Amino acid sequence: MSVERDTALLIVDVQNDFCPSGALGVPDGDRVVEPLNRAAEFFAAAGLPVLASRDWHPPVTKHFRQYGGSWPVHCVQGSAGAEFHPDLRLPSGTVLLFKGIDPERDSYSAFEAVTGEGVPLAALLTSLGVRHLYVGGLATDYCVNFTAGDALRSGLAVTVLTDAVVGVDVTPGDSVRALEEMKQAGARFCTVDDLTPPSS
Repeated sequence: MSVERDTALLIVDVQNDFCPSGALGVPDGDRVVEPLNRAAEFFAAAGLPVLASRDWHPPVTKHFRQYGGSWPVHCVQGSAGAEFHPDLRLPSGTVLLFKGIDPERDSYSAFEAVTGEGVPLAALLTSLGVRHLYVGGLATDYCVNFTAGDALRSGLAVTVLTDAVVGVDVTPGDSVRALEEMKQAGARFCTVDDLTPPSS
């Protein structure tokens, strides 16, 4: 699949707490690291933007089970669990995005994230001239699915890197259903190996 000049790579939440042995570990979640490293290298070499979101929860938030939410404590601001997986190689210039900051919201989607300067993802993409997002990361059935849905609803094209996503599957089959939801909403699919450089 030829990558055009108006594209960007968005790496979603490849953090220690979402990988095996983390507070909310996705089974085989670290499997996404190697293909995402290749994808990030590919986009950087082509001079295209690389973005990386991460959960950045305050210690007290309605997202956590003890405060009425659905999930155990994870990805607390400044904690080791909130750091990116140590083997994830983000190129120089990668734009970091922070989500889950609002204690009143779950904020699964990276479209609820902001840069360190407070710029929302949608505004950032507009400023970069991005009209097509390639998405990979964790987890297929939550943050990847919500992010892809919001991107499509905002008028962006979306391609999901199928070898660079893994799901939680709280209910067996959730990840398969999420991929089908993304497909029905208009997402396309490819693997990292399918990527070919943009024409000059």
